Amino acid sequence: MERNRTGPGSRAPRPGGREADAWREFGALLRHWRRRAGLTQAQLGAGLGYDHTAVSKIEHGARRVTPRTADRAEELLRAGGELRAACLRAERAGLPALDPLAPGLLRAPLPDGPLPPAGSGAAQDTGRAAPLHPPGRLPDYGLLCPLHDAEGCDVPGPAEVAALHAEFCEADPDAAAPLDADTAHALAARLAAQLRAGETGGRPGLVVAVERTLRAVLARLAVAPAAQRRPLARLAAEHAHAAGALRMQDGRNATAMACFDRALSWAELAGDQATSVGTLSDLSTLARLDGDPATALGYAREIARAAPGRHWAGAMGRIGRARAHALTGDVRGTLRHIDRARQHVEHIGTRDEADAPWLTIASMRMRVEAAAAAALRDLAAAVDDPRLARRALAAAETALELLGPAQLPASRLLFTVRVADCHACAHDPQAALDLLRPALEAGPVTGLPALVGYELRGLRERLAAAR
Repeated sequence: MERNRTGPGSRAPRPGGREADAWREFGALLRHWRRRAGLTQAQLGAGLGYDHTAVSKIEHGARRVTPRTADRAEELLRAGGELRAACLRAERAGLPALDPLAPGLLRAPLPDGPLPPAGSGAAQDTGRAAPLHPPGRLPDYGLLCPLHDAEGCDVPGPAEVAALHAEFCEADPDAAAPLDADTAHALAARLAAQLRAGETGGRPGLVVAVERTLRAVLARLAVAPAAQRRPLARLAAEHAHAAGALRMQDGRNATAMACFDRALSWAELAGDQATSVGTLSDLSTLARLDGDPATALGYAREIARAAPGRHWAGAMGRIGRARAHALTGDVRGTLRHIDRARQHVEHIGTRDEADAPWLTIASMRMRVEAAAAAALRDLAAAVDDPRLARRALAAAETALELLGPAQLPASRLLFTVRVADCHACAHDPQAALDLLRPALEAGPVTGLPALVGYELRGLRERLAAAR
Protein backbone atom coordinates (compact mmCIF):
# COMPACT_ATOMS: atom_id res chain seq x y z
CA MET A 1 0.00 0.00 0.00
CA GLU A 2 1.28 3.49 -0.88
CA ARG A 3 -1.23 5.46 1.21
CA ASN A 4 1.30 6.67 3.76
CA ARG A 5 4.35 6.99 1.52
CA THR A 6 6.79 9.78 2.09
CA GLY A 7 9.94 10.77 0.23
CA PRO A 8 10.65 11.55 -3.44
CA GLY A 9 7.93 9.24 -4.75
CA SER A 10 5.13 11.25 -3.12
CA ARG A 11 6.38 14.81 -2.58
CA ALA A 12 4.41 17.72 -3.97
CA PRO A 13 5.84 19.28 -7.14
CA ARG A 14 7.54 22.63 -6.62
CA PRO A 15 4.98 25.43 -7.19
CA GLY A 16 5.21 27.01 -10.61
CA GLY A 17 7.55 26.10 -13.42
CA ARG A 18 7.72 23.23 -15.88
CA GLU A 19 7.52 20.48 -13.24
CA ALA A 20 4.25 21.76 -11.74
CA ASP A 21 2.75 22.19 -15.22
CA ALA A 22 3.79 18.65 -16.16
CA TRP A 23 2.17 17.12 -13.05
CA ARG A 24 -1.02 19.12 -13.68
CA GLU A 25 -1.04 17.64 -17.19
CA PHE A 26 -0.65 14.16 -15.70
CA GLY A 27 -3.49 14.83 -13.23
CA ALA A 28 -5.80 16.04 -15.98
CA LEU A 29 -5.09 12.91 -18.02
CA LEU A 30 -5.69 10.70 -14.98
CA ARG A 31 -9.06 12.40 -14.35
CA HIS A 32 -10.00 12.01 -18.04
CA TRP A 33 -9.23 8.29 -18.11
CA ARG A 34 -10.82 7.69 -14.70
CA ARG A 35 -14.08 9.25 -15.82
CA ARG A 36 -13.94 7.38 -19.11
CA ALA A 37 -13.63 4.15 -17.12
CA GLY A 38 -16.61 5.12 -14.99
CA LEU A 39 -14.70 5.04 -11.71
CA THR A 40 -14.93 7.34 -8.71
CA GLN A 41 -11.82 8.70 -7.04
CA ALA A 42 -12.36 6.27 -4.18
CA GLN A 43 -12.62 3.29 -6.55
CA LEU A 44 -9.46 4.26 -8.42
CA GLY A 45 -7.68 4.92 -5.14
CA ALA A 46 -8.55 1.42 -3.92
CA GLY A 47 -6.88 -0.03 -6.99
CA LEU A 48 -3.78 2.13 -6.56
CA GLY A 49 -3.41 1.82 -2.81
CA TYR A 50 -4.41 5.46 -2.13
CA ASP A 51 -7.44 7.03 -0.48
CA HIS A 52 -9.74 9.36 -2.44
CA THR A 53 -8.09 12.54 -1.08
CA ALA A 54 -4.72 11.45 -2.46
CA VAL A 55 -6.29 10.77 -5.87
CA SER A 56 -7.86 14.24 -5.76
CA LYS A 57 -4.46 15.81 -5.08
CA ILE A 58 -2.91 13.88 -7.95
CA GLU A 59 -5.64 14.97 -10.35
CA HIS A 60 -5.09 18.61 -9.37
CA GLY A 61 -1.32 18.33 -9.88
CA ALA A 62 -0.60 18.81 -6.18
CA ARG A 63 0.98 15.40 -5.74
CA ARG A 64 3.32 13.42 -7.95
CA VAL A 65 3.31 9.64 -8.37
CA THR A 66 5.95 7.01 -8.96
CA PRO A 67 6.37 5.36 -12.38
CA ARG A 68 5.13 2.14 -10.81
CA THR A 69 1.89 3.82 -9.75
CA ALA A 70 1.50 5.33 -13.23
CA ASP A 71 1.92 1.85 -14.72
CA ARG A 72 -0.72 0.49 -12.34
CA ALA A 73 -3.11 3.27 -13.39
CA GLU A 74 -2.39 2.33 -17.02
CA GLU A 75 -3.48 -1.22 -16.31
CA LEU A 76 -6.61 -0.20 -14.44
CA LEU A 77 -7.76 2.51 -16.88
CA ARG A 78 -6.38 1.12 -20.17
CA ALA A 79 -5.01 4.55 -21.09
CA GLY A 80 -3.03 3.43 -24.11
CA GLY A 81 0.33 4.52 -22.73
CA GLU A 82 -0.72 8.15 -22.18
CA LEU A 83 -0.37 8.07 -18.40
CA ARG A 84 3.01 6.37 -18.52
CA ALA A 85 4.29 8.93 -21.03
CA ALA A 86 2.90 11.87 -19.02
CA CYS A 87 4.54 10.56 -15.84
CA LEU A 88 7.88 10.31 -17.65
CA ARG A 89 7.55 13.87 -18.98
CA ALA A 90 6.80 15.14 -15.47
CA GLU A 91 9.80 13.30 -14.01
CA ARG A 92 12.09 14.79 -16.63
CA ALA A 93 10.69 18.27 -16.06
CA GLY A 94 11.74 17.99 -12.42
CA LEU A 95 15.40 17.34 -13.26
CA PRO A 96 17.65 20.34 -12.67
CA ALA A 97 19.19 22.03 -15.69
CA LEU A 98 22.88 21.30 -16.22
CA ASP A 99 25.66 23.57 -17.40
CA PRO A 100 26.95 23.04 -20.96
CA LEU A 101 29.02 19.89 -21.19
CA ALA A 102 32.78 20.15 -21.49
CA PRO A 103 34.07 18.70 -24.78
CA GLY A 104 36.13 16.09 -22.90
CA LEU A 105 32.95 14.55 -21.49
CA LEU A 106 31.73 13.75 -24.99
CA ARG A 107 34.78 11.73 -26.06
CA ALA A 108 34.97 7.97 -25.67
CA PRO A 109 37.71 6.73 -23.32
CA LEU A 110 39.58 5.01 -26.15
CA PRO A 111 40.34 6.10 -29.76
CA ASP A 112 37.64 5.69 -32.37
CA GLY A 113 39.26 2.68 -34.00
CA PRO A 114 37.31 0.60 -36.51
CA LEU A 115 34.80 -1.63 -34.74
CA PRO A 116 33.20 -4.68 -36.33
CA PRO A 117 29.55 -4.25 -37.32
CA ALA A 118 26.99 -5.24 -34.73
CA GLY A 119 26.26 -8.67 -36.19
CA SER A 120 29.83 -9.66 -37.04
CA GLY A 121 31.63 -12.64 -35.58
CA ALA A 122 34.17 -10.41 -33.82
CA ALA A 123 31.42 -8.51 -32.07
CA GLN A 124 29.98 -11.77 -30.85
CA ASP A 125 33.45 -13.06 -29.90
CA THR A 126 33.40 -15.65 -32.72
CA GLY A 127 30.40 -17.35 -31.21
CA ARG A 128 32.08 -18.22 -27.92
CA ALA A 129 30.00 -15.85 -25.84
CA ALA A 130 26.86 -17.29 -24.34
CA PRO A 131 23.54 -15.81 -25.50
CA LEU A 132 22.51 -12.77 -23.51
CA HIS A 133 19.64 -13.19 -21.06
CA PRO A 134 18.51 -9.73 -19.88
CA PRO A 135 16.92 -9.63 -16.42
CA GLY A 136 13.19 -9.11 -16.04
CA ARG A 137 13.71 -6.23 -13.59
CA LEU A 138 16.26 -3.65 -12.60
CA PRO A 139 18.35 -3.29 -10.49
CA ASP A 140 20.42 -6.30 -11.53
CA TYR A 141 24.09 -7.23 -11.30
CA GLY A 142 24.82 -4.01 -9.45
CA LEU A 143 23.21 -1.77 -12.08
CA LEU A 144 20.44 0.66 -11.21
CA CYS A 145 17.88 1.97 -13.65
CA PRO A 146 19.12 5.30 -15.09
CA LEU A 147 15.62 6.79 -14.70
CA HIS A 148 14.20 5.20 -11.56
CA ASP A 149 17.32 4.56 -9.46
CA ALA A 150 16.65 2.42 -6.41
CA GLU A 151 12.91 2.16 -6.94
CA GLY A 152 13.36 -0.51 -9.58
CA CYS A 153 11.44 -1.12 -12.78
CA ASP A 154 10.33 -3.82 -15.19
CA VAL A 155 12.39 -4.57 -18.29
CA PRO A 156 10.93 -5.36 -21.74
CA GLY A 157 11.24 -8.93 -23.01
CA PRO A 158 14.54 -10.18 -24.51
CA ALA A 159 13.50 -9.67 -28.15
CA GLU A 160 12.31 -6.13 -27.43
CA VAL A 161 15.50 -5.36 -25.51
CA ALA A 162 17.56 -6.37 -28.55
CA ALA A 163 15.37 -4.32 -30.89
CA LEU A 164 15.43 -1.22 -28.68
CA HIS A 165 19.21 -1.47 -28.30
CA ALA A 166 19.73 -1.76 -32.05
CA GLU A 167 17.41 1.16 -32.75
CA PHE A 168 19.21 3.35 -30.20
CA CYS A 169 22.67 2.57 -31.58
CA GLU A 170 21.69 3.03 -35.23
CA ALA A 171 19.61 6.21 -34.87
CA ASP A 172 20.87 9.60 -36.01
CA PRO A 173 21.40 11.41 -32.68
CA ASP A 174 20.30 14.77 -34.12
CA ALA A 175 16.99 13.35 -35.34
CA ALA A 176 16.36 10.76 -32.63
CA ALA A 177 13.47 10.95 -30.21
CA PRO A 178 14.25 11.63 -26.53
CA LEU A 179 15.38 8.69 -24.46
CA ASP A 180 12.22 6.86 -23.42
CA ALA A 181 11.79 4.63 -20.40
CA ASP A 182 11.71 1.32 -22.31
CA THR A 183 14.96 2.13 -24.13
CA ALA A 184 16.68 3.22 -20.92
CA HIS A 185 15.58 -0.02 -19.26
CA ALA A 186 16.73 -2.06 -22.26
CA LEU A 187 20.20 -0.49 -22.34
CA ALA A 188 20.79 -1.03 -18.62
CA ALA A 189 19.39 -4.59 -18.69
CA ARG A 190 21.50 -5.51 -21.70
CA LEU A 191 24.62 -4.26 -19.92
CA ALA A 192 23.73 -6.33 -16.84
CA ALA A 193 23.38 -9.40 -19.07
CA GLN A 194 26.75 -8.67 -20.71
CA LEU A 195 28.51 -8.41 -17.36
CA ARG A 196 26.92 -11.66 -16.22
CA ALA A 197 28.06 -13.34 -19.46
CA GLY A 198 31.57 -12.02 -18.82
CA GLU A 199 31.77 -14.33 -15.82
CA THR A 200 31.77 -17.34 -18.13
CA GLY A 201 34.12 -16.15 -20.89
CA GLY A 202 33.75 -14.39 -24.21
CA ARG A 203 35.08 -11.11 -22.84
CA PRO A 204 36.75 -9.71 -26.01
CA GLY A 205 33.47 -9.73 -27.92
CA LEU A 206 31.61 -8.32 -24.96
CA VAL A 207 33.93 -5.37 -24.51
CA VAL A 208 33.54 -4.46 -28.19
CA ALA A 209 29.77 -4.50 -27.80
CA VAL A 210 29.84 -2.47 -24.57
CA GLU A 211 32.11 0.18 -26.08
CA ARG A 212 29.91 0.44 -29.19
CA THR A 213 26.90 1.16 -26.98
CA LEU A 214 28.94 3.67 -24.98
CA ARG A 215 29.73 5.62 -28.15
CA ALA A 216 26.06 5.69 -29.07
CA VAL A 217 25.22 7.00 -25.58
CA LEU A 218 27.85 9.74 -25.91
CA ALA A 219 26.52 10.75 -29.32
CA ARG A 220 23.06 11.14 -27.80
CA LEU A 221 24.48 12.96 -24.77
CA ALA A 222 26.10 15.55 -27.03
CA VAL A 223 22.72 16.75 -28.34
CA ALA A 224 20.44 15.89 -25.42
CA PRO A 225 18.39 18.57 -23.64
CA ALA A 226 19.46 19.30 -20.07
CA ALA A 227 16.68 17.18 -18.56
CA GLN A 228 17.97 14.07 -20.39
CA ARG A 229 21.65 14.46 -19.60
CA ARG A 230 21.60 12.89 -16.17
CA PRO A 231 20.20 9.46 -17.19
CA LEU A 232 22.45 9.43 -20.26
CA ALA A 233 25.46 10.33 -18.13
CA ARG A 234 24.60 7.43 -15.81
CA LEU A 235 24.41 5.06 -18.77
CA ALA A 236 27.77 6.38 -19.98
CA ALA A 237 29.31 5.89 -16.53
CA GLU A 238 27.98 2.35 -16.20
CA HIS A 239 29.13 1.35 -19.69
CA ALA A 240 32.60 2.89 -19.24
CA HIS A 241 33.00 1.15 -15.88
CA ALA A 242 31.87 -2.14 -17.41
CA ALA A 243 34.29 -1.76 -20.33
CA GLY A 244 37.11 -1.11 -17.90
CA ALA A 245 36.17 -4.10 -15.75
CA LEU A 246 36.09 -6.40 -18.78
CA ARG A 247 39.47 -5.10 -19.96
CA MET A 248 40.93 -5.52 -16.47
CA GLN A 249 39.74 -9.14 -16.45
CA ASP A 250 41.83 -9.64 -19.59
CA GLY A 251 44.90 -7.99 -18.09
CA ARG A 252 44.68 -4.86 -20.28
CA ASN A 253 45.29 -2.50 -17.39
CA ALA A 254 46.23 0.64 -19.35
CA THR A 255 43.03 0.69 -21.38
CA ALA A 256 41.04 -0.29 -18.28
CA MET A 257 42.49 2.75 -16.51
CA ALA A 258 41.33 5.03 -19.35
CA CYS A 259 37.79 3.65 -19.12
CA PHE A 260 37.69 3.98 -15.33
CA ASP A 261 38.96 7.55 -15.40
CA ARG A 262 36.18 8.63 -17.75
CA ALA A 263 33.58 6.60 -15.84
CA LEU A 264 34.32 8.69 -12.75
CA SER A 265 33.61 11.92 -14.65
CA TRP A 266 30.27 10.69 -15.98
CA ALA A 267 29.29 9.20 -12.60
CA GLU A 268 29.94 12.57 -10.96
CA LEU A 269 27.83 14.31 -13.60
CA ALA A 270 25.00 11.84 -12.98
CA GLY A 271 25.30 11.83 -9.19
CA ASP A 272 25.84 8.07 -9.44
CA GLN A 273 27.43 7.04 -6.14
CA ALA A 274 27.33 3.30 -6.82
CA THR A 275 29.37 3.57 -10.05
CA SER A 276 31.78 6.06 -8.46
CA VAL A 277 32.50 3.69 -5.57
CA GLY A 278 32.86 0.64 -7.81
CA THR A 279 35.19 2.49 -10.17
CA LEU A 280 37.41 3.84 -7.39
CA SER A 281 37.64 0.33 -5.94
CA ASP A 282 38.76 -1.03 -9.31
CA LEU A 283 41.30 1.79 -9.71
CA SER A 284 42.74 0.86 -6.31
CA THR A 285 42.99 -2.74 -7.50
CA LEU A 286 44.85 -1.69 -10.65
CA ALA A 287 47.35 0.29 -8.57
CA ARG A 288 47.95 -2.76 -6.37
CA LEU A 289 48.53 -4.93 -9.42
CA ASP A 290 51.10 -2.37 -10.57
CA GLY A 291 52.87 -2.63 -7.20
CA ASP A 292 51.96 0.94 -6.21
CA PRO A 293 50.49 0.78 -2.68
CA ALA A 294 50.56 4.58 -2.20
CA THR A 295 48.29 5.17 -5.19
CA ALA A 296 46.10 2.22 -4.20
CA LEU A 297 45.68 3.81 -0.77
CA GLY A 298 44.77 7.16 -2.34
CA TYR A 299 41.98 5.68 -4.44
CA ALA A 300 40.67 3.70 -1.46
CA ARG A 301 40.49 6.88 0.63
CA GLU A 302 38.42 8.55 -2.09
CA ILE A 303 35.72 5.87 -1.83
CA ALA A 304 34.27 7.20 1.43
CA ARG A 305 34.26 10.73 -0.03
CA ALA A 306 32.28 9.53 -3.04
CA ALA A 307 29.42 8.29 -0.82
CA PRO A 308 29.73 9.99 2.57
CA GLY A 309 27.84 8.47 5.46
CA ARG A 310 27.13 5.22 3.60
CA HIS A 311 28.25 2.07 5.40
CA TRP A 312 28.50 0.00 2.21
CA ALA A 313 30.93 2.55 0.76
CA GLY A 314 32.74 2.82 4.08
CA ALA A 315 33.28 -0.94 4.10
CA MET A 316 34.68 -0.94 0.57
CA GLY A 317 36.94 2.02 1.30
CA ARG A 318 38.31 0.52 4.51
CA ILE A 319 38.99 -2.87 2.96
CA GLY A 320 40.77 -1.18 0.06
CA ARG A 321 42.95 0.69 2.53
CA ALA A 322 43.68 -2.57 4.35
CA ARG A 323 44.90 -4.16 1.13
CA ALA A 324 47.17 -1.21 0.38
CA HIS A 325 48.70 -1.28 3.88
CA ALA A 326 49.25 -5.04 3.61
CA LEU A 327 51.53 -4.62 0.61
CA THR A 328 53.90 -2.55 2.75
CA GLY A 329 53.88 -5.00 5.68
CA ASP A 330 52.00 -2.57 7.95
CA VAL A 331 50.42 -5.01 10.41
CA ARG A 332 48.71 -2.43 12.60
CA GLY A 333 47.23 -0.46 9.69
CA THR A 334 46.01 -3.58 7.89
CA LEU A 335 44.27 -5.06 10.93
CA ARG A 336 42.73 -1.71 11.91
CA HIS A 337 41.12 -1.17 8.53
CA ILE A 338 39.85 -4.77 8.33
CA ASP A 339 38.15 -4.29 11.71
CA ARG A 340 36.62 -0.99 10.56
CA ALA A 341 35.34 -2.61 7.37
CA ARG A 342 33.66 -5.38 9.32
CA GLN A 343 32.06 -2.82 11.64
CA HIS A 344 30.61 -0.99 8.62
CA VAL A 345 29.07 -4.26 7.37
CA GLU A 346 27.33 -4.75 10.71
CA HIS A 347 25.69 -1.32 10.38
CA ILE A 348 24.41 -1.60 6.80
CA GLY A 349 20.73 -0.71 6.79
CA THR A 350 17.86 0.71 4.78
CA ARG A 351 19.68 3.92 3.91
CA ASP A 352 22.45 1.91 2.23
CA GLU A 353 19.94 -0.29 0.44
CA ALA A 354 18.26 2.82 -0.97
CA ASP A 355 21.54 3.64 -2.75
CA ALA A 356 22.16 0.08 -3.87
CA PRO A 357 19.06 -2.11 -3.63
CA TRP A 358 21.00 -5.04 -5.07
CA LEU A 359 23.14 -4.91 -1.93
CA THR A 360 22.57 -7.39 0.87
CA ILE A 361 24.45 -7.81 4.11
CA ALA A 362 25.55 -11.28 2.96
CA SER A 363 26.92 -10.01 -0.35
CA MET A 364 28.76 -7.14 1.34
CA ARG A 365 30.14 -9.48 3.96
CA MET A 366 31.35 -11.79 1.20
CA ARG A 367 33.20 -8.91 -0.49
CA VAL A 368 34.78 -7.78 2.77
CA GLU A 369 35.83 -11.27 3.87
CA ALA A 370 37.31 -12.06 0.43
CA ALA A 371 39.31 -8.84 0.48
CA ALA A 372 40.28 -9.33 4.13
CA ALA A 373 41.62 -12.77 3.21
CA ALA A 374 43.73 -11.26 0.43
CA ALA A 375 45.02 -8.48 2.69
CA LEU A 376 45.92 -10.87 5.49
CA ARG A 377 47.52 -13.25 2.99
CA ASP A 378 49.65 -10.43 1.52
CA LEU A 379 50.57 -9.29 5.02
CA ALA A 380 51.51 -12.82 6.07
CA ALA A 381 53.74 -13.14 3.01
CA ALA A 382 55.36 -9.75 3.64
CA VAL A 383 56.23 -10.42 7.31
CA ASP A 384 56.38 -14.24 7.13
CA ASP A 385 53.85 -14.83 9.90
CA PRO A 386 51.85 -18.10 9.64
CA ARG A 387 49.40 -16.85 12.28
CA LEU A 388 48.24 -14.09 9.95
CA ALA A 389 47.95 -16.65 7.15
CA ARG A 390 45.67 -18.79 9.28
CA ARG A 391 43.46 -15.74 9.92
CA ALA A 392 43.46 -15.15 6.16
CA LEU A 393 42.41 -18.76 5.61
CA ALA A 394 39.40 -18.38 7.91
CA ALA A 395 38.28 -15.24 6.05
CA ALA A 396 38.78 -16.89 2.63
CA GLU A 397 36.74 -19.94 3.63
CA THR A 398 33.97 -17.67 4.95
CA ALA A 399 33.86 -15.80 1.63
CA LEU A 400 33.72 -19.07 -0.28
CA GLU A 401 30.80 -20.29 1.84
CA LEU A 402 28.90 -17.03 1.32
CA LEU A 403 29.39 -17.17 -2.44
CA GLY A 404 27.18 -20.22 -2.89
CA PRO A 405 27.86 -23.28 -5.07
CA ALA A 406 26.34 -22.02 -8.33
CA GLN A 407 27.23 -18.32 -8.24
CA LEU A 408 29.88 -16.43 -10.19
CA PRO A 409 32.23 -19.19 -11.38
CA ALA A 410 35.15 -16.79 -11.90
CA SER A 411 34.82 -15.54 -8.33
CA ARG A 412 34.57 -19.10 -7.02
CA LEU A 413 37.84 -19.97 -8.79
CA LEU A 414 39.50 -16.82 -7.45
CA PHE A 415 38.44 -17.59 -3.88
CA THR A 416 39.57 -21.21 -4.19
CA VAL A 417 43.04 -20.12 -5.36
CA ARG A 418 43.13 -17.64 -2.47
CA VAL A 419 42.33 -20.42 0.05
CA ALA A 420 45.18 -22.50 -1.37
CA ASP A 421 47.55 -19.52 -1.21
CA CYS A 422 46.62 -18.96 2.44
CA HIS A 423 47.68 -22.57 3.14
CA ALA A 424 51.00 -21.89 1.41
CA CYS A 425 51.58 -18.73 3.45
CA ALA A 426 50.77 -20.72 6.60
CA HIS A 427 53.73 -22.99 5.73
CA ASP A 428 51.42 -25.83 4.67
CA PRO A 429 52.25 -26.24 0.97
CA GLN A 430 50.86 -29.77 0.88
CA ALA A 431 47.35 -28.53 1.69
CA ALA A 432 47.67 -25.97 -1.10
CA LEU A 433 48.83 -28.65 -3.55
CA ASP A 434 46.04 -31.01 -2.58
CA LEU A 435 43.47 -28.28 -3.23
CA LEU A 436 44.78 -27.12 -6.60
CA ARG A 437 46.94 -29.99 -7.84
CA PRO A 438 44.85 -30.66 -10.99
CA ALA A 439 45.13 -27.07 -12.18
CA LEU A 440 48.82 -26.74 -11.29
CA GLU A 441 49.80 -29.99 -13.02
CA ALA A 442 47.96 -29.00 -16.19
CA GLY A 443 50.51 -26.26 -16.86
CA PRO A 444 49.67 -22.66 -17.91
CA VAL A 445 45.96 -22.00 -18.13
CA THR A 446 44.68 -19.57 -20.76
CA GLY A 447 41.48 -17.58 -20.74
CA LEU A 448 41.40 -17.01 -17.00
CA PRO A 449 40.48 -13.59 -15.60
CA ALA A 450 43.61 -11.57 -14.94
CA LEU A 451 43.04 -11.50 -11.17
CA VAL A 452 42.91 -15.30 -11.03
CA GLY A 453 46.10 -15.54 -13.08
CA TYR A 454 47.78 -12.98 -10.82
CA GLU A 455 46.96 -14.99 -7.71
CA LEU A 456 47.98 -18.25 -9.35
CA ARG A 457 51.39 -16.79 -10.19
CA GLY A 458 51.88 -15.71 -6.58
CA LEU A 459 50.88 -19.16 -5.36
CA ARG A 460 53.26 -20.87 -7.80
CA GLU A 461 56.13 -18.67 -6.60
CA ARG A 462 55.44 -19.47 -2.95
CA LEU A 463 55.19 -23.19 -3.63
CA ALA A 464 58.43 -23.09 -5.60
CA ALA A 465 60.18 -21.29 -2.74
CA ALA A 466 58.93 -23.92 -0.26
CA ARG A 467 60.57 -26.80 -2.12
